[in-house]
Amino acid sequence: MFKPIGPYSHIAKAGPFITISGTPGIDPITSEMGGIDAYSQAKQIVRNFRSMLDSVGASLNDIMHVHVFLIRVEDFEEMNRGYMEEFGSHCPTRTVICVADLPKKGALMTMNATGFVI
Repeated sequence: MFKPIGPYSHIAKAGPFITISGTPGIDPITSEMGGIDAYSQAKQIVRNFRSMLDSVGASLNDIMHVHVFLIRVEDFEEMNRGYMEEFGSHCPTRTVICVADLPKKGALMTMNATGFVI
C-alpha cells in the first residue's frame, strides 16, 4: 500500500473484527490518484480494500459497512458505478456523507470500512 499521510495504520484486525482507515483512490504502484474522476477513484479505493483485506486473510465479502465521504454530491452516481463494479454482488451496508474537503490533494472521496471474518 501507499504510505499513510498521517500517524495511522491502513488496516487493523483484532480477532474476527477488521477496520480499514479512510482510504483515498491512490494507486499503490504509482502513489498517485488512480484517476481524476469519481468513477476511477471509487474503483481504486475498493481495489485497495481488496489488497488490504487479503493481507489479513479476508475478502470484500467480509466487509459489513462502508462509509463514503464524498466532496461533490454530483459524483454520487459515478461513485456508485465504480463501487458496484468492484464489489460485485456483495452489498455491505453503507453511509454516504458529503464533506467540504479532504486532506489528500486531488481526492474526490475517501472511504473506510468495517468487517468481520471467521
